[in-house]
Amino acid sequence: MGRPVTAPRVPEQELSRALGPEARLRLVAEEVERCQRCPLHLTRTRAVPGFGPATARLMAVGEAPGEREDREGRPFVGAAGQLLTRLLEGIGLSRQDIFITNVLKSRPPGNRDPLPEEVAACAPFLDAQVEIIRPQAILLLGRHALQRLIPGAPGISRCHGQVLRVGERSYFPCYHPAAALYNSQLLEVLERDFQALRRHLDRLAAPPAAPPAAAPEQLGLF
Repeated sequence: MGRPVTAPRVPEQELSRALGPEARLRLVAEEVERCQRCPLHLTRTRAVPGFGPATARLMAVGEAPGEREDREGRPFVGAAGQLLTRLLEGIGLSRQDIFITNVLKSRPPGNRDPLPEEVAACAPFLDAQVEIIRPQAILLLGRHALQRLIPGAPGISRCHGQVLRVGERSYFPCYHPAAALYNSQLLEVLERDFQALRRHLDRLAAPPAAPPAAAPEQLGLF
């Protein structure tokens, strides 16, 4: 058995609020790159904290880095990332518009599923990123992201393409792009779901409806 995993110290919990969000995101990334809280640091080439602006309205969370991400230190740069780019461009978004990260910040050997202790070790990093960015919506790419951020949610096959609200934040689950690389039928599902995501983002951006005008008071004749 491996040594017990303790939650890593995340600078976000200790920093003054006077620091801007970009600086706080960089400090979280530096902590990720130094992290040795689970055995994945022994097998990774590079940690993959995430990439994107601290002002992003939309945040995308996947499962874990793959082989190419492990080499380059950036998320979603392999085949699944190329498909994600196409899906975003299909709804008028650029990768530069969103913050992209994963549940795990280091690649599991052989791209196996994340282990619970690995998810727990990385959880404070993802939580800190969400807290710093405060996105209007979070795109959950696959079941591992769904289970991590909305425990107890229905399975991905039941809730993909739907808006799930937890408190004041909205989540939008969909299949992981990698799944569509091996199942062409899922590509059409993903395309439809991203169109639904576009509609949701448009609703979030719309100004609140003005309250109806009060009916003019009618004066009596007597």
